[in-house]
Amino acid sequence: MVEEILKNRDMLYLNGDDADTRELLTNTSAAKLKSYIGSNKLMFIDEAQRISNIGLTLKQITDQIKDVQVIATGSSAFELSSQVNEPLTGRKYEYMLYPLSFEEMVNHHGLITEKRLLHQRMIYGYYPEIVTKPEEAHELLRLLADSYLYKDLLMLDQIKKPMQLAKLLKALALQVGSEISYQEIGQTIGSDNKTVDKYIDLLEKAFVLFRLPAFSRNVRNEIKKGKKVYFYDCGIRNAIVNNFKPLTSRTDTGALWENFLMSERMKYCRYHNLNVSQYFWRTTQQQEIDLIEEDSDKLHAFEFKWSKTEKPRFPETFTGNYPGSETKVISPENMEEFIA
Repeated sequence: MVEEILKNRDMLYLNGDDADTRELLTNTSAAKLKSYIGSNKLMFIDEAQRISNIGLTLKQITDQIKDVQVIATGSSAFELSSQVNEPLTGRKYEYMLYPLSFEEMVNHHGLITEKRLLHQRMIYGYYPEIVTKPEEAHELLRLLADSYLYKDLLMLDQIKKPMQLAKLLKALALQVGSEISYQEIGQTIGSDNKTVDKYIDLLEKAFVLFRLPAFSRNVRNEIKKGKKVYFYDCGIRNAIVNNFKPLTSRTDTGALWENFLMSERMKYCRYHNLNVSQYFWRTTQQQEIDLIEEDSDKLHAFEFKWSKTEKPRFPETFTGNYPGSETKVISPENMEEFIA
C-alpha cells in the first residue's frame, strides 16, 4: 500500500529484514543518518520492528532532520508499537490497517454485490488474500491463522506456555458474543486468572481480538465488570475452531453475525473518526443489549438480529432508566445503515 502511495516519488526505501539495514539504523547518530538519507525527503522503513531501538532512531530523524518524512511499517503491530510509542510520543501519526471492510467492498463493486456475498464474508472474512482468492480460502485461512496468531506472539517472553495460548484462543472463539469469565476460562485451559488476562491483553495488542466492556451507571442489577470478546475477522475465528460450514448448517450463526457487525462497526467508527465509547449491557436477570454507544450527549442502543422471525424488544429496565436513548435493531436488511 505504501509503495502504491509513494509511486513515482523519490524516496529512500529500507527493509528491516536486511542485516545491513539493521546495522545502519541501530545506535546511529544524526550525522550518519543525514548521510544515509541524502537529498531524499521521504524515507520508508519496512519491517521496522526488526531494528533494535528503532524508536530512538526515528526520534533522531524527527527532531534533527526536520525536512524528512518517515513512514515506518511492520507486520508485527505489537513489536512495532512497543518500540516506538514512548520515544515518539506526540511525534507520530498511527494508521491501523484492519482487514478489508464491508464499506470498502461496497465502494469497490456496489451494495447489491457485497450483500450477496454476506454469507461468504461471515465464514471466510475480509483478509485481502481471502477476498481476492476465494477458491483457496480454506487453505489460506489455516496458514494465515497459524502464522498470524502464533508466530509473532510466541516470540515474546511473556508467552510461557504456548499450548495454553492455543487453548485460550479456541475457548474465546467458542464464546464469541457471550460474556466471558477469566476464572472459568482459566479452569478450562488449566491456568490462572492473571495469565488469562495477560494473554488476552497480548492478543488484543496484536490485533487478533478486542474486548467490549459492560455498561453501568449504577442501576440496580446491572452487570458492572463483565467483558465480551470479538475477533477482528470472522474467517480467523472460524479457522481457530476449524468450522467453515455454510450458515444454514451451523449452530453459531447468531454469534457470527454479532462478531461480524461488531468488527465492521469498529472499522467504520475508526475510519470515520467517530468518537464513541462502546459497551454491552446486561442485568443479573439476563436482560441484554448487544451494543451501547455513548457519544457526547446521548446513548444509542443496538440489537443484532439475524433471523427475520425474531421479535426484538429493548428491556424496560434500560429504556426506563435511560430515557432519551435511541434504539435500533440491525439485521441483514438494514445493515448498510450501521456499517457503511
